[in-house]
Amino acid sequence: MNTHNPHEFRFRPRRPVTDEQAQYTAAGRLPPRTVSSEALFNGLYEIGINHGGSLYRLKITRQGKLILNK
Repeated sequence: MNTHNPHEFRFRPRRPVTDEQAQYTAAGRLPPRTVSSEALFNGLYEIGINHGGSLYRLKITRQGKLILNK
């Protein structure tokens, strides 16, 4: 079941563009935001992500891979 509703998105102000991002902007796109898994998990093996009213679970497996479950 898709719980996505395009009318629920809020206005997000733009951040200032850095010199590195200016190179991507010239090509018509911005670089993806990057977050390290260490910073995201902070020593845990599972976190919850609330997206569009649904709860997702992001887990680190024993093999060190990431699994996303709804």
